Amino acid sequence: MHRAPRYKNFMILGAIVGVVLALVLTLAFPDNADFSKAQVFGFLLLACLAAGVLLGSLAALVLDRTIGRRSHTVVADRLARDDTQRFTEKPE
Repeated sequence: MHRAPRYKNFMILGAIVGVVLALVLTLAFPDNADFSKAQVFGFLLLACLAAGVLLGSLAALVLDRTIGRRSHTVVADRLARDDTQRFTEKPE
């Protein structure tokens, strides 16, 4: 039995962290005469969003590897119930 983290959730969390980081960095830098705040935010958003998704994916992979060491094998059998005899027999 192997429990795996949900990669999509880690990637979404990384993207959210990237957006927040881009916003903080945009506000932290002084005004630039060449670029507006929106342009700086756009540039930083592209870089931080990609980095956040990448780091979230890497965190999920590392977590999967550490959890994978503790996995164990389980044997499961399917139990089938034969209902055909119940309907084919005639009541007396």
